Amino acid sequence: MPSSDINDDMAARDFVEFVVKAIVEHPDDVEVTQTVDDLGVLITLKVNKEDMGKIIGKAGQTAKSLRILLRMMGSKKDARYNLKIVEPEGQAV
Repeated sequence: MPSSDINDDMAARDFVEFVVKAIVEHPDDVEVTQTVDDLGVLITLKVNKEDMGKIIGKAGQTAKSLRILLRMMGSKKDARYNLKIVEPEGQAV
């Protein structure tokens, strides 16, 4: 993978981190990691338990919006970005 692709992937991770930190009450507890495999880029998000409601949003709209924006970023670069939100108890959403 060329280094420009790696930078593009990091841009998506940094984008998610920036947006989430602006939304939550505990920005220091935000953890965003990424892994790359044959299926694309998986961005994993962990936040403080008290902030889960803000990240998910009413009827899941905030999480859905983040995923749509990542999909748009990916389509521009012919890449696939997936967002996994990890609940504090360890269950994924």
